[in-house]
Amino acid sequence: MGLFSYLKSKFSKKENSTKYEKGLAKSRAAFADRLEDLSKRYKKVDNSYFEELEQILIEADVGVALTLKLVENLLDKSQKEGISEPSKINEELIDQMFVSYVEGGESITNEIQFAEEGPTVLLVEGVNGVGKTTSIAKLAHRYMQKGKKVMLVAADTFRAGAVEQLKIWADRLKCPIVTGLENGDPASVCYDGAKYAKANKVDLMIVDTAGRLHNKANLMAELGKIKRVLEREIPGAPHETFLIIDATTGQNGVSQASAFKEVSNISGIVITKMDGTSKGGIILSIRDELGVPVRFIGLGEGMDDLEEFDLDEYLHALLVGNEKK
Repeated sequence: MGLFSYLKSKFSKKENSTKYEKGLAKSRAAFADRLEDLSKRYKKVDNSYFEELEQILIEADVGVALTLKLVENLLDKSQKEGISEPSKINEELIDQMFVSYVEGGESITNEIQFAEEGPTVLLVEGVNGVGKTTSIAKLAHRYMQKGKKVMLVAADTFRAGAVEQLKIWADRLKCPIVTGLENGDPASVCYDGAKYAKANKVDLMIVDTAGRLHNKANLMAELGKIKRVLEREIPGAPHETFLIIDATTGQNGVSQASAFKEVSNISGIVITKMDGTSKGGIILSIRDELGVPVRFIGLGEGMDDLEEFDLDEYLHALLVGNEKK
């Protein structure tokens, strides 16, 4: 059974649209609907078909490098196996996308893996406007709902208003927070946070930090100091480093991720605002170019709309959708 048939079978019994299907509705309209239209206009695939397919993939933010690789593989398979029906090529495309993601880097559990002893430390990075503070709040809410004792550390001290925004979320969540002075030393805030986390038997310490990309040398120095302080206070810290990417920024978001990866050991991507973009292929592009897994995906504005990333759900919602029963 091909992946297309498998996905149709897996999700066919669901009576209601999933969060993925609702959240990726714009992306599906710009991608799956265009693929279907393309297959209706051609009785048999030819060079023009593959050129149009290439354009659809690029415009969906799959990324130029991955697009060229996918189209080349499809063209080769078409010629070697004599596949000429557009619908078969489109089904094969889904298989190729799945394989590209799985083989794009190491496999990892999406949920945070907690340390056996002491607090688990999660560093969260991302430039202004990507939804970093909101994502931190959603992650805190997620693990508080799971019974974990969570605290926040406001170490993004150089971004105007960042500390105050995080304090507002901490108040709403009734979650402890450690703050410092605006434009103060982020590492000293992390030191105070680590002391509090150990003294109060915190399970998860989420650190908001590193929102600047204009000077990589300064960013590297800042992150290096933060990590040294945390590791000295909490063995193994930071245990995770998440980068927040705004899906609506497209390839600019991939460039941001690449720049952060140069100065930081990113263990996962949290991609926000997927419900607000038609460029759903960005997840495949990130995985292909960076080898870093998407761990969580934002499919709405509610506190419960930050979902654990599921590759099957994603590909189904993007390429198959909820068929009429």
